[in-house]
Amino acid sequence: MYDVMIIGAGVTGSAIARELMRKKRKVAVLERCSDICEGTSKANSGIVHAGFDATPGTLKAKMNVQGSKRMEALSKELDFSYKRNGSLVLCFEDADRSKLEELLEKAEKNGVEECQIISGDEVRQMEPQVSDQVVAALYAPAGGIVCPFGLTIALAENACVNGVQFFLNQEVQNIVKKDGYYEVCTQDHVYETKLVVNAAGVYADVFHNMVSEKKIRITPRKGEYYLLDKKAGTTVHHTIFQIPGAYGKGVLVTPTTHGNLLVGPTAVDIEEKEGTNTTKTGLDEVAQKAMRSVPNLPLRQVITSFAGLRAHEDGHEFIIREVEDAEGFFDCAGIESPGLTSAPAIGELVAE
Repeated sequence: MYDVMIIGAGVTGSAIARELMRKKRKVAVLERCSDICEGTSKANSGIVHAGFDATPGTLKAKMNVQGSKRMEALSKELDFSYKRNGSLVLCFEDADRSKLEELLEKAEKNGVEECQIISGDEVRQMEPQVSDQVVAALYAPAGGIVCPFGLTIALAENACVNGVQFFLNQEVQNIVKKDGYYEVCTQDHVYETKLVVNAAGVYADVFHNMVSEKKIRITPRKGEYYLLDKKAGTTVHHTIFQIPGAYGKGVLVTPTTHGNLLVGPTAVDIEEKEGTNTTKTGLDEVAQKAMRSVPNLPLRQVITSFAGLRAHEDGHEFIIREVEDAEGFFDCAGIESPGLTSAPAIGELVAE
């Protein structure tokens, strides 16, 4: 009998597991893949978001800013790659300056420090490769970059060293509520646990809906990327965004902690929870939009492309709570961007 069984060994599940060991509990993590960090956590932008985009007052905003502020100290404690390189949100039209003002207002309400709006000329002094069409930008010094798999592995290793058991190649197929505990059934084993934490990414709705009459829906939102050679890694030094749209923060251009250049993502809602194929249409869109920010983007130095899936919940909010009609079952669902940034704060919140 376990005290807590966590479903999903991504960055969120691993952060929760690590924090639970401070409570001296008997904890296990179930993961359907052959290793940790095989889903959303490994295929993303690797950005530590400052917190200027999240809607003030939401759990997303709170977790984003708390996670961002903790990331540097955590990187030193657990030895993963992190750099506070700062973010720039580009504005190409005078008519859109008001959108930068809105982002600055959000930043101030969310407690993001040192954000400011700068001129197009100031942007180009900082980033000479940025387009001449840029008239202004929001500058957020608190923005950073992180190695997403390095972060996840570090959290999981630390949890494991302190006693968390990780069971890999264990695909959860059913969850049964018993008197005071749960049976979590995989393809070849039945685990017993007092509490369940559902940190299953794009599959979080499947497990929630097994135990609750109040259904939720997670939509896989595909993002396609180009990764460029290290020779292109110094094209820009900051993370370069465009003004966000309805589907998120748009196509960005950013250095990585490994010295490469990353370009993407698209944002397309799909039905297939394993739909991580790339497409010509998607990658063409990435190239077109990214070159608006950085016209001389060296796309001949692409070394690979990939796609990841974000776990988008219909309410556009993190769902982190005990399920109302399933006592002892805790959701950690809808953890899309800025989920990677938020992971340290989410771990603490769920463990409490």
